[in-house]
Amino acid sequence: MTAETSQTLDRGLRVLKLLADTDHGLTVTELSTKLGVNRTVVYRLLATLEQHALVRRDIGGRARVGLGVLRLGRQVHPLVREAALPALRSLAEDIGATAHLTLVDGTEALAVAVVEPTWTDYHVAYRAGFRHPLDRGAAGRAILAARRGEADNPGYALTHGELEAGASGAAAPLLGVTGIEGSVGVVMLADSVPDRVGHRVMDAAKEVAEALR
Repeated sequence: MTAETSQTLDRGLRVLKLLADTDHGLTVTELSTKLGVNRTVVYRLLATLEQHALVRRDIGGRARVGLGVLRLGRQVHPLVREAALPALRSLAEDIGATAHLTLVDGTEALAVAVVEPTWTDYHVAYRAGFRHPLDRGAAGRAILAARRGEADNPGYALTHGELEAGASGAAAPLLGVTGIEGSVGVVMLADSVPDRVGHRVMDAAKEVAEALR
């Protein structure tokens, strides 16, 4: 810790991170051990976080992330979208296809940013806010491949006709971005995706990941 930082705030943020990394919550004793502080400090931290609905405690006394984080999370998508737009515009213009950034939202894939090419006569209409199951479409499949540790072989996912008849998609996962699960991809009216498109999508995903770090 430096003179310019707050030890209490740092501990509170560490509590939130620890709780976010578990599905079963943590007890005061477990948090005390992980943080290296006494139980009294943990009680105070939890009480403060509970006041802001950032933490809740169940009947058994285990602390979990509270619904208040959702209100904060709603502001994340605009920031992520803004950071991704330059790479998406370049991708859409280069390939001549609709480019998109897709993030995980529960069990679904959610398109949070979409850029259409300006020079093509026609392209696939794909809108921000579009949702689909993670196991359908290139965007979701790329994310699932990254979860399984398969993102390096070949590094992108290809699909045809899974979300829209006659449309093909290519997507590569965002890698190395803490707290964000997503992919960058394109969708085009074609029977198949040219090889160069997959590699170009991977480059765009790397650009977006770097912008978000």
